[in-house]
Amino acid sequence: MDTTCFSESIYNLIPIDWKEPPQPPRYISIFKTSVKDNMQKCKTAMKTMGPPKVEVPSPKDFLKKHSKEKTLPPKKRFDRNEPKKPPVPLRTDHPVMGLQSEKNFINTNAADVIMGVAKKPKPIYVDKRTGDKHDLETSGLVPKYINKKDYGVTPEYICKRNEEVKKAQEEYDNYIQENLRKAAMKRLSDEEREAVLQLDSTMYRKYKLL
Repeated sequence: MDTTCFSESIYNLIPIDWKEPPQPPRYISIFKTSVKDNMQKCKTAMKTMGPPKVEVPSPKDFLKKHSKEKTLPPKKRFDRNEPKKPPVPLRTDHPVMGLQSEKNFINTNAADVIMGVAKKPKPIYVDKRTGDKHDLETSGLVPKYINKKDYGVTPEYICKRNEEVKKAQEEYDNYIQENLRKAAMKRLSDEEREAVLQLDSTMYRKYKLL
């Protein structure tokens, strides 16, 4: 009989030794070895927990005196007879002779000075008796702005802006006057006033009779 059946049966009262079922095999990834190898390959010093696994320096390789100084080039024997500049020409070396120019430099310079335009001195002003000189153009003492054609004339953009402001103010005033005119009380003429008063007196007499 199947002992796993939970239906009512007298055989279920017999004690049965329970056996623990065997555990399934533990799961092991097939990529474990490749991941481990890749991790070891990419791992570097000072990127893991604890001290890095580096080569310990040898006690014999201690810092020595003048070991950090720059090495100088090797010494050369000084030769006093070694030429440093080109030698002086010899007495037998003669320069090329016979080269002459037909240009008259004196007359040329005189003609340039006579025909040239004289240089105008820069305008300056002195503000102290000690002779401190300053540029006159940037001092504001030269009346160059009042000599312009448009000096004292209102710019075009300001005139245009003033016209726009004036037009907007007129439109606003007209709008206010129109609203006040609509909200104002109507003035009755003399005939309408007499008619209203007569109607009121008639209604008052009828009210008295009631």
